[in-house]
Amino acid sequence: MRGIVTALVIGVAGSSLVWGGDWTQFRGPGGLGRSGDADVPLKWSPTENVVWKTELPGLGSSSPIILGDRVFLTCYTGYGLSESDPGDMENLARHVVCVKRADGKIVWTKEYKSDGRESNYSGNGARHGYSSSTPATDGERLYVFFGKAGVFAFDLDGNELWQANVGSDVAGWGSSNSPVLFKNLVIINASIESKSLVALDNATGKEVWRAERIQRSWNTPVLVDVPGGQTELVVSITDWLLGFDPETGNELWRAEGIHDYVCPSVVANESVVYAIGARQNTATAVKAGGRGDVTETHVAWRTNKGSNVSSPVYHDGHLYWVHEGQGTAICLNAATGDVVFQERLQPRPGTVYSSVLLAGDRLYAVSQRSGTFVIAAKPQFELLGVNTLDDARANAVPAVSDGKLFLRNDKFLYCLGK
Repeated sequence: MRGIVTALVIGVAGSSLVWGGDWTQFRGPGGLGRSGDADVPLKWSPTENVVWKTELPGLGSSSPIILGDRVFLTCYTGYGLSESDPGDMENLARHVVCVKRADGKIVWTKEYKSDGRESNYSGNGARHGYSSSTPATDGERLYVFFGKAGVFAFDLDGNELWQANVGSDVAGWGSSNSPVLFKNLVIINASIESKSLVALDNATGKEVWRAERIQRSWNTPVLVDVPGGQTELVVSITDWLLGFDPETGNELWRAEGIHDYVCPSVVANESVVYAIGARQNTATAVKAGGRGDVTETHVAWRTNKGSNVSSPVYHDGHLYWVHEGQGTAICLNAATGDVVFQERLQPRPGTVYSSVLLAGDRLYAVSQRSGTFVIAAKPQFELLGVNTLDDARANAVPAVSDGKLFLRNDKFLYCLGK
């Protein structure tokens, strides 16, 4: 049972209950990368504002999630620890890790050996490894997606409840999409594994519905509330933004999207969906709730600003993100798509795969090798600081809970705060 109760219980579309201090899925509540917690630290270092740090059993790009007194995340070992000498794929194993929130001590781990038929650790596939999908929890069970190895459900003590296969294909860039919870469903974007969205019963793992032709989509779907009380499931795929009925998997609408493979997840505010992506750089805004091809009727704007990997965040009428290769912080007017600012970060951040996190009035952008850049969440660009911890690769979005920032890289999980 939970040892820390931090706030009143609130209902969610996903399933049963979460708590105010919890961060239960990729990018937190709604998958939007936003927290109203203004008490998270602005600055940290190896000797400042580190509550604890825990050495992890392996590498990983998945983000931590938080439920009560537990933190959950995933890692991988045995293969792909070095691009120059990746080792034998037969030794690849993935791990589910449960950490005590108060002091960082590992409570339990689960290990799953690979069948040795994964994408090779080289080139683009070496940029993030084999543990990129963030777990999700409904407060009763923990759900983990390990690509072609399948979807796993555990109780909160680490006992496996079920396992389900959603496809067996692989791609050179691996698999990254995280589970989305809706009522009694665990929804997986298995674009890489089977070119499908797959909904599983959360109690049994049995398939409830499947939507096909989900092409070249490395992003996590988002649930969007629309007028009338309905909820739609929106995902970005090559060429299209798609809206589905999350209960049945029936496609409701589609609009012109990103004309390339898509890594960034969409975000939404007041029924408007914002998508970015692609090597040619594109951003677009689409009003949800339509039917059929809504390109001519529901697209508010398109512009030639984007990012190939990191997802945006919405705040106070603006969209923010950091371009993964150019090292630029970008702000758009969410109503018009006009560029408000585009500023190169200094010192240069190198590669930024982690999506931007909003906490209070600050944006946190984690670079792979150059630390975390903190930017004011306002229409005037202001770099507030750059914080470094160690030299390990970092790709994960931090989690926020009760004034603490939970940040992981390939070596450690950190709890940062006062």
